[in-house]
Amino acid sequence: MPQAISDSMGSIEYALQLRHISKTYPGVKALDDVSFDVMKGTVHSIIGENGAGKSTLMKIINGMEAANQGEILVYGRKEEITSPKTAKNLGIAMIFQELVYVPNLTVGENFFIGKHPKGKNGFIDWKHIYAEAQKRLDTEGLAFSSRKVMSEIPISDIQLLEIIKATTENASIIIMDEPTSSLTNHETLRLFEKIKRMRDEGRTILYISHKMDEIFELSDCITVMRDGKTIRTGPVAEFDRDNIIRMIVGREIASVYPAVKPPEKEIVLDVQGLCRGKTFQDVNIKLYKGEILGIAGLVGAGRTEIVQAICGLDLRDKGDIFVEGRQVKITDVQSGIRAGITLATEDRRKFGVVMGFSIKHNITLPNLYQFLRFIFIDKRHERTEAQKYFEKMRIKAISLNTEAYTLSGGNQQKLVLAKWMMSKPKILILDEPTRGIDVGAKYEIYELMRDMAESGAAIIMISSELPELIGMSHRVYVVAEGRIAGELPKEAVSQVNIMNLATGGK
Repeated sequence: MPQAISDSMGSIEYALQLRHISKTYPGVKALDDVSFDVMKGTVHSIIGENGAGKSTLMKIINGMEAANQGEILVYGRKEEITSPKTAKNLGIAMIFQELVYVPNLTVGENFFIGKHPKGKNGFIDWKHIYAEAQKRLDTEGLAFSSRKVMSEIPISDIQLLEIIKATTENASIIIMDEPTSSLTNHETLRLFEKIKRMRDEGRTILYISHKMDEIFELSDCITVMRDGKTIRTGPVAEFDRDNIIRMIVGREIASVYPAVKPPEKEIVLDVQGLCRGKTFQDVNIKLYKGEILGIAGLVGAGRTEIVQAICGLDLRDKGDIFVEGRQVKITDVQSGIRAGITLATEDRRKFGVVMGFSIKHNITLPNLYQFLRFIFIDKRHERTEAQKYFEKMRIKAISLNTEAYTLSGGNQQKLVLAKWMMSKPKILILDEPTRGIDVGAKYEIYELMRDMAESGAAIIMISSELPELIGMSHRVYVVAEGRIAGELPKEAVSQVNIMNLATGGK
């Protein structure tokens, strides 16, 4: 682990010291007497289940939330961090798991939002804004214009833009909450190089991730949290995968992936000749009853666009879709649902969760027909069924009345899965179903997928995590440049074979 770094002000050992931090919301204690120290010039990972208190703690450090008790020392000095602006003035920046940007503004406008430079005439200097933003993009190797509108940029590139935005503001303490959740392997490696360079420059990184490989590759120190408390803090050498999992979940997990029975021979979904412009061409997919079918490929290969066309979220130019041998006409999401096809999207904030609605209303919203009594909703039945899925998914919240925006990212993901599982679809499409979810919750979702498959549902799973595809899939289709590059049976599914097909090999 790096030694304490000296500067002109003398030896400064700790960038951040947390003392007895507690935070209570009505009916729940989010943080309970949290204390640990973060050395300057280190990568300090904070890990724990969704709802363990990690994000709440980071928001307190960043000034978005106020602790009920406790104190924070920044470079040995006690500070009152009352707002993100105060945090920024102290050299603290935060990159959020749920990306914060204005979709209808350009890249340049998003980089300088709230701090537009002005020219000699007193007007905003747009020429400087776009030139400076372009310089940042070129430095990071992002091949698009600073005048491009954010809504036209893939989520993986938006994640990188948020990182660039934070790191170019000379922050000395940078909080990263699941920064690689939407990045390719290449982009992740580039980010790791950047993090290591920042550490070597003397910056301090607070790193939140559920990916164990990342934790062990990057971390100098680790703090494990559970139920709002710190379980253990120490150098990375004191930890291994098994003891971290035990500390995170408070129980043993016998296997990373549950055993899944072979599928039946009955074809549930048959997609023939699906095309849409240059996005994807001549896509043919067969899906069997009780099967978990993996879809692999690099980010930008067209995986998400293909499944969105299948379920009706996006239109297609041509192609036929058959469900249980019957051709179906899918022109929108509703017709897709009527055909028995549902999609749990990767972008839960945009398509998956109504943030201002309660947990109950989010779960039941697409399933209200189940509770109709003549022209009225049977409220008691609705609540009873919602409670079943609330408990089944182990969503961490006070009650069904809790609003979705207050949930952690992982619990919002569980909420998306709960509402579609209630609809009991014939075909469930899961786009990055465990993105931003901790190891304990991942296993719970894998178990639910297994249970659904064994009850006769057919599942398509898109995932950028190759071990997940290998561990859960009966077969894998690999997509490259908008086409199905190959099909791998269970015995041939491996990281080497997937990457070979994804990059143009055979």
